[in-house]
Amino acid sequence: MKTLDIGIAGAGPAGLAAALMLSRQGHRVEILERFAEASPVGSGLMLQPTGLTVLSALGLLQPTLALGSRIDRLYGADAKSGRTVLDVRYDALAGGRFGLAVQRAALFNTLHDAAAAAGLPVKTGATLTDIRMAGGKAVLLDAQRHEAGAYDLVVDASGARSALSAGSPVAPKLRELAYGAFWATLDSDGLNHDPHALVQRYDRAKVMIGILPAGRARMGERERVAFFWSLRVADADAIRQAGLDRWKARIRDYWPDCAPLLDQITDWEQLTLARYAHRTMRRPVSGRIAFVGDSAHSTSPQLGQGANMALLDVAALVHALETAGDLDVALAAYAAARRNHVALFQLLSLLFTPFYQSDSTALAWLRDRLVATVARTPPMQALLASIVSGTLIDPFKPAGLAECDWQAVGARTQHLSAGPPKTASA
Repeated sequence: MKTLDIGIAGAGPAGLAAALMLSRQGHRVEILERFAEASPVGSGLMLQPTGLTVLSALGLLQPTLALGSRIDRLYGADAKSGRTVLDVRYDALAGGRFGLAVQRAALFNTLHDAAAAAGLPVKTGATLTDIRMAGGKAVLLDAQRHEAGAYDLVVDASGARSALSAGSPVAPKLRELAYGAFWATLDSDGLNHDPHALVQRYDRAKVMIGILPAGRARMGERERVAFFWSLRVADADAIRQAGLDRWKARIRDYWPDCAPLLDQITDWEQLTLARYAHRTMRRPVSGRIAFVGDSAHSTSPQLGQGANMALLDVAALVHALETAGDLDVALAAYAAARRNHVALFQLLSLLFTPFYQSDSTALAWLRDRLVATVARTPPMQALLASIVSGTLIDPFKPAGLAECDWQAVGARTQHLSAGPPKTASA
């Protein structure tokens, strides 16, 4: 592949990872960011073995591990009865896999610092709305229809509500999901919680409260947790109008252990309302534009795959460009490499979401009784762990990756786990 001029829309984790990988491959890259200054958005996320393997390929695994919190277990219980609803442990799989909870700021800072150290150019204040071909180049247009840049290839990493994705002939319509969540990043002082587990409480499928240990944004800072409360997006204004005290009292009634977190929330501005949508491109390529991450396939966060899928997309695209001699062949190879893995996990997310975020009493009943019982059998424990880890089918070989040796990684990072997960706080 000849050296390409590549424009990357979006300076989030996917865009920064793409810029780093492509520049190391010898291509000329430019990142275009719509905000005046590139910065992280959101609270916490889970990095799975898939995303961690991509970070390892970038040489950024160790600094990310140093900032995050190792997660060995996902645990959920009924808020009223205490009945276990969900209990997924990574050690149900062989190989020593684990998850890593990080603040979004930590992942952003790690990638952004690496991009800055590499001297990669970032053009800020670029609100991209369209793309057209001219003179064999893909020309990006801003909101005023001015040219923002001309490139051999454009990588759209600007998220679920990307204008480039919305205007593409290969993108189905974005379907807004009824349920979203309030998120906040808070101190864990005085909190009774398992530092190596994502713990959740449910009231049917209408209420989901979660605590995710999220590590630190930078070295030297204190460790924090991501706290979230699921709700219908349409109800958000009514909840705010009813008052913060009433909302906090409701959470205390469900889960008294949350009190130290709730005491830190004194204003609605401390909470971010996350809205989710579902869309899956069958072929994440159109002309001279490649879509990665949420611009190609967005969904609810129930399986915790968003950032991981985006990083896999980037690795697969870079691998395709590295191994093909022609750009059209490379883009077709990228689409083929990600087709099965994306389709499977988009389908699983679509199927799982109503069990945890919906108005259905029947689905919640099935989840709490039938599904929870079946999930305790050994074959299902390994199956659920492989779903959560993103490895139900192999995502590594099509992206040109070799999965990390997790036993070796774990041996070097014993400080991330203080032993088996505690069950007292669960």
